[in-house]
Amino acid sequence: MAMALPRFRGSFTQQEPIPAEGIEAANEVMRSGRLHRYNAMPGEEPETVLLEREYARWQGASYCLAVTSGGQAMQIALRAAGVKPGDPVLSNAFTLAPVPGAIAAVGAQPVLVEITEELVIDLDDLKAKAAASGANVLMLSNMRGHLCDMDQLTALVDALGLTMIEDCAHTMGARWRGRLSGNFGLAGCFSSQTYKHINSGEGGFLTSDDPDFMARATILSGSYMLFDRHGAGPDASAFESAKYEMPNMSARMDNLRAALLRPQLANLDDAIKRWNERYNTVASALVTQPAIALRTRPDAEAFVGSSIQFRLPALPEAGVRAFLKSTADRGVELKWFGSREPVAFTSAHQSWRYVPAQDLPQTDAVLAQLFDMRLPLTFSIDDCRLIGQHIVEAAQEVLADA
Repeated sequence: MAMALPRFRGSFTQQEPIPAEGIEAANEVMRSGRLHRYNAMPGEEPETVLLEREYARWQGASYCLAVTSGGQAMQIALRAAGVKPGDPVLSNAFTLAPVPGAIAAVGAQPVLVEITEELVIDLDDLKAKAAASGANVLMLSNMRGHLCDMDQLTALVDALGLTMIEDCAHTMGARWRGRLSGNFGLAGCFSSQTYKHINSGEGGFLTSDDPDFMARATILSGSYMLFDRHGAGPDASAFESAKYEMPNMSARMDNLRAALLRPQLANLDDAIKRWNERYNTVASALVTQPAIALRTRPDAEAFVGSSIQFRLPALPEAGVRAFLKSTADRGVELKWFGSREPVAFTSAHQSWRYVPAQDLPQTDAVLAQLFDMRLPLTFSIDDCRLIGQHIVEAAQEVLADA
């Protein structure tokens, strides 16, 4: 391989450091020894309480619950929404394992919906699968930060009588016509795992405007009878039934993680601008290669470009392997969604054997062409320009040999 460009040397897993204010706040929590969210002195508001209040305000939601992970947020949301073992739950087939995993973990049956070439849920298939399955809940996965036409989706959800819960692990801060992702259904589920938009290693949030739903969720998270010690929870009257009926799942966020997250949340709008600069730099290179299919974002969508996805429709599977090798040799770490075996954080429905096997030819055809790449904020704009050039050169070489 003749490579005119210098090899890229950066790390695709290197995140920015925790802000100094977060480190100091975490040190203070450790010095106090009061890591548990309910272990507070009289009159004291722990870091978790402050974070819930600040996240609810940032999200524009009435209520916010801080939990141990985005996956736990989804499990709790499903249980709090009334999903029972054996119930069918709809979800788009392009997602990651924690989404069908959350459905399976509550004993429900995932019903996977096809996606379009725009990497979003196929509304025609959603309508058909809802009718065929009898499902009344949709777990919408805004996978890799792609929002479908939320106007059309919410109209269809209302017409079908579906309860919608949004998986917003990749769309924290994204908007449709100015409305934040997570505010279109009963609840929004968010993640603060290391590779998401704010980083506490693991962690998550559940938001809603429904007080009864949030009361059930709070008890499920493991509040015992301390449900009044939350920064953005419903009034005590909402808990009258929930406090006796909901099991304790022990999924509370702790004060240490909350301390790390609060300054990151305060800086999130700036981080979104910087991600989008990096995304647009890579995208401007990719569009120079006609064989690369990059999604055109609709004007209504304000996205968060923390990763980028593109397709190579003309490439057979042997060419895919050659392309992945070429980009890896150049120091560019791509993920491919066409593999039936799970690789790192990437997986497809054939490997989720806890889900009944389902026929998804349209999704399979899209995923066979689909490549994915992280864009950490530790990359400079020049880094992103070089990465984009490497991808274009590698595609040209492989396509010439195909």
